[in-house]
Amino acid sequence: MNTQTYNDAILELATAGLQALETYNATAKVKTASTQSHFLCHWMVTAQKNKQFSKLVANDLTLWIRQARSQGASVDLPAILLNISTQYRLISHKQQGLGARLTALLAELEQEDWIIIKDQRLSPNLKLNSHGQRSLVISEEEYLYHIQDNELIKPVTLYIRADLYTIASKALKHELLLTLGDKKASLIKHHKAYHIWPKNLAPKLALLV
Repeated sequence: MNTQTYNDAILELATAGLQALETYNATAKVKTASTQSHFLCHWMVTAQKNKQFSKLVANDLTLWIRQARSQGASVDLPAILLNISTQYRLISHKQQGLGARLTALLAELEQEDWIIIKDQRLSPNLKLNSHGQRSLVISEEEYLYHIQDNELIKPVTLYIRADLYTIASKALKHELLLTLGDKKASLIKHHKAYHIWPKNLAPKLALLV
């Protein structure tokens, strides 16, 4: 028996939404960002009521509907679905060698003068004096024991000081999906927590580029 993953469910939702939008655009007399966003919001409400998609993506639907109702076209639902489709198709068969890809990502960042730390035990008392320089920290324990034979066998937390778009883009270049960790809790000051999951199978939406 095959169990649907979050990746499968979110890609299914995005594909269906883009197909519905394409059908709408083929007959709509007025096609603007506002009308397209309004159409997708209505489509999502209907899909949610009919329980058209997996419970795995129920929170995503609820969030997008709420945002579209309060913020209108600025949420850009078409772009969100297109980014999901692009990124999740890109990594759909990239479930092996994630440990090696993470190592390659770190090497690239080091070449770009990032501060990379992966040989220390992390604690709330750890301070990193980077003077604003972009930096990435992984606990020694996770780097040693969550990667075996170039494979990621357990989730890894990256503590990063850099803008979200930069790190998400660089990770995707190495066919890695990042999810955002707890926004309120980070072991290192000025750093946000991000996660990479074995086989790129995160339980929630990855950062979109």
